Amino acid sequence: MQALLALVRAELKLHFSNRRAVLLSIVAPILIAAFFGSLFGTGSKTAGIAVGVVDLDGSPLSQRVVAALQAEASLKTTVASESDALAKVRAGKLRAVAVLPKGLGEQAAGAMFGGASKPEITLHYDPSQASALAIVRGMLAQTLMQEIGRTAGPPAASATKAGGLAMPYTTRAVEAVQSAANAQPVAYNSYAHAFAGMGVQFILMSGIDMAVGLLLMRRLGLWKRLRAAPLSRTQLLGSRVLASALISLIVFVIIYAVAIAAFGVRVHGSAAGFGLVLVCFSLLTASFGLLVAALGRTPEATRGLAILATLLMVMLGGAWVPAFLFPEWLQTASLAVPTRWAVDALDAMTWRGLGFGEAVLPSLVMLGFTAAFMALAVWRFRWEE
Repeated sequence: MQALLALVRAELKLHFSNRRAVLLSIVAPILIAAFFGSLFGTGSKTAGIAVGVVDLDGSPLSQRVVAALQAEASLKTTVASESDALAKVRAGKLRAVAVLPKGLGEQAAGAMFGGASKPEITLHYDPSQASALAIVRGMLAQTLMQEIGRTAGPPAASATKAGGLAMPYTTRAVEAVQSAANAQPVAYNSYAHAFAGMGVQFILMSGIDMAVGLLLMRRLGLWKRLRAAPLSRTQLLGSRVLASALISLIVFVIIYAVAIAAFGVRVHGSAAGFGLVLVCFSLLTASFGLLVAALGRTPEATRGLAILATLLMVMLGGAWVPAFLFPEWLQTASLAVPTRWAVDALDAMTWRGLGFGEAVLPSLVMLGFTAAFMALAVWRFRWEE
């Protein structure tokens, strides 16, 4: 029994002697739990739902409806032309857009009180955020009923005899998606976003493996031996970065090959843009791994810290929870995280069906992070244990 207790004490002492690992095991679940709790807690306040409204009528009634929607705290309403608003929904910048038809002001009151023909309001919505559709429908119904009631006054006797008030309009919901090459609408596939998020997460994890490998090489003195060879520091580190980037790219291609073959994911956007995003993110992963190796001390402690950093980047990048659920300040802050650009760009090139131009800015941002990580890593890299 004494021997057993002695072994237990030794294990406990060994575990708690690594203060960094112990601290990480406590900090990581606290940060992750706090993140999800802040999103879904009763006291959380998410950003207003970004919607658009197009006023084709221009009547006093439609203008008051637009003003009421803009004043609604739960919405973040943008007034735009139909083509601009629809493009923003397709790009994921708006969750829905309501098109108020011509003649709404003339027809709505009669439809509400007298059984006249009803105008049709078209609702274009982002199929990945379809929950916004019910909210926009409810806000439209509430706003229109209030504004028509204020304008028309109490209902006429004929309306009362006919059975009361009626909904003064009809709606037609349309998924705001691009058309494929065969002119058929692109169907939303939830697997496309899932594979983008999980692909980004586990490719970054492979960068951590590269970092730990570099630290082990330094511990064994291999870097010191390689430095004795006629090879420059750039060649030595560059070969590791290039190999890591190629491995990440191959793994990412295999992941998407399975997604395409088994889950119906399609690159409805630019194939060149899709390839550019994969290449840029693979380079980003390699530079991230090199940075982790440059800043890390031991393989054991570095792995835990790097995993925590990866999880935070993945969470803020919208891989686990869609970014539109974040509070508004966090949506803005997440743009400083490269994973947000990667996930959004992969969505744009797959199910959103957007063109090459939508891949350029995210790719440039990822290359910017790559250059910054590389410069810092080369500056801080230690060749000896």
